[in-house]
This record gives sequence, structure tokens and C-alpha cells, in this order.
Amino acid sequence: MRVATFFHGRRDRRLMALAILAFVSIALALGGLYYRAAVVAPRYQTMPVFPWLAHMLNKGDVTRIYIVSKKYGAFQVAFVPQKGWVLPDHGNYPASFETVKQTLVAIAAMETVEPKTDRPEWFPYVDLDPPPQGNGVIVTLSGEKGHVIASMIVGKSESLGENIGLFVRRAGENQSYLAKSPAEIKANPADWMDKAVVSLAPSRVASAEVKPASGPAYTTSRQNPNVPFAIAPLPKGRELAFAGAADTTAAALADFGFDDIKSATAFDFSNAARLVLQTFDGLTVTVDLVTQGSDTWTRLFANAAPGNQKAAKEALAINARAEGWVFKLPAFKVSAFAPTLESLLKPKK
Repeated sequence: MRVATFFHGRRDRRLMALAILAFVSIALALGGLYYRAAVVAPRYQTMPVFPWLAHMLNKGDVTRIYIVSKKYGAFQVAFVPQKGWVLPDHGNYPASFETVKQTLVAIAAMETVEPKTDRPEWFPYVDLDPPPQGNGVIVTLSGEKGHVIASMIVGKSESLGENIGLFVRRAGENQSYLAKSPAEIKANPADWMDKAVVSLAPSRVASAEVKPASGPAYTTSRQNPNVPFAIAPLPKGRELAFAGAADTTAAALADFGFDDIKSATAFDFSNAARLVLQTFDGLTVTVDLVTQGSDTWTRLFANAAPGNQKAAKEALAINARAEGWVFKLPAFKVSAFAPTLESLLKPKK
């Protein structure tokens, strides 16, 4: 009897031990699954920085964009009936519609990825301290009557795959976020200007008459697009510095870009350098250049050969965009417009 009881109690103890072991195993398995789910599951639910903005854009409520930065100062882009988007601080010069559209869509689509610091003393590390002392960029969208629709400070950027990661915080809030955006926010007013003034492919250019700021005037020309330019008059005992040296000016207007614009009335062009490009198909574009300080400014106008309606139409479009304005050339492009004759030559061997 005692022997049977002993074995029966021993079997119960084994069963209980197995049950406890099974319970512990199940508990550990469930714990592992919970931990894995906690790691894999998103810790933060993304949301639009301005949830209401897309609807207001569709209604056309946004009519003005204000941008303030330490480097470029303050400027605005505004929608004016019959004119479209312009830069009021730059004489209502036409704004690039692509830049306006890209920026508004980017802000409306901007989503928070995760919260960041809410301590003002840490803002300088991610450029979220406001200008003029701080490096942050203030971007404000407003309506026709000046009411603010959305406003934020944009700081440093980083790569987020196909998107751009931006440190941002809404105006009046200390909480900052890392947000993903389909495009950057441009603080330089030059990036907002319509650059579609003139585009003249080098293959179209037949001749270039050059009057440099110093030195003799000269002409480069060719008979067809498949041969290099020749210089006339070519000084005695001199030759081209290198093959294609005379081709430089033909490409001056191939990708016409500028850093700033001003009214033409602010400049004296009486002693300006000049470049006159003539194309094989009857278009002539004249570019005058003056220097103020370290900057070079240009004005340009176009005309067409008599009876050439296609060239006349192109000249009319160029003059419509360029008339009354002077454009500041990027420093690296200046040398292509009116180089001195001597800079293109070397002693003849």
C-alpha cells in the first residue's frame, strides 16, 4: 500500500513539473511574440504637418508665400490676378510657377516621421532657431486678406530614401519633428524667379560680334553648324589659344540663368560691353553688359530678319520677358559673354 502510494505521488509530482514547464515555455513564447511585435510595430503614427492645407490649396485660398532666412533676408511671392505669381519685392517680376507649385504641394504633403526636441536651447543644433539670429527658415502661407493659413520653421535636412527629411516645428510651438517632404524649401529668391527668358542652342549660332569692356572688338563666325568658329580680324603672329576657343560666345545663351533682377532704369549702359549673336535661321539677340562692384548685369533684346515670321515671333517672346529688366549673371558665366580677344589667342608657332 505504501509502495503504491509512493509511486502515485511521484507520478503526480512529475506531471505537475511537466505542467509548470509547459506553462513557462508558453509564457516565454508569448513574451517573445509580444516583444517582436513591439519592436516591429511603428512607435509613432505619422501625420501631416498641416492636415488642413491640402483642402485649402484645392480651394485656392493660399495667395501669398512669405519666406525669411538669415542668409537671404525676407521676401514674398504673391498671386496677382491677370499676372499670376510674382515677386512683389522684386518689382513684380514673374515667379516660376513650377517652384510655386512644387513648394505648396511639398508643404501640403509633408508628414511627421517622429517627434524631436521641444527644448529651445537645442534648436540651434538642428537649425530651428528663427532668423535673423538663427539659421532656421520661416515659411508662412497666407490668404488674400492676410490671414495665416500655415506657418513653420524649417531647419536641417537629411536623406529619407526618395523623400527629403526636414527638421520642422510649427509656428508658436516648441515641439519639433523630423518630417518627410517630396521637395526642399528654397530660401533664395533667385530660385523663385522665372528663368525662361531666352535659350539659344549653340548649334543655331552663325556669328558673334563681340565688343569687350577693354581691348579691340572682333567677330567670330562660321559657314555652317558643323565647323568651328573663326575669328576676324586675327592679329598678325597670333592664333587660337586652343581648338574651339572661338566657340565660347556661341554658348553664352544656351542656358541663360541669373541670380537677381533689377529695373533697367537703375543702370547706365552708355559704355557697356556688348555681344550680338546671329543665328542661321534669322534671329539676332543683343546682350549689353555692365559691371557694378564685383557683379555683372545684363540687358538683352532681340529682333528678326525682315520677312522671317518664325524668328519675329521668337524675338517678340524674348522681348516680352526681358524688356525693362536687368539680370545679374552668375560669376562663373561672365567670361563666356564678352571675352577679350587676347584671352582667346596665343603666339603663332
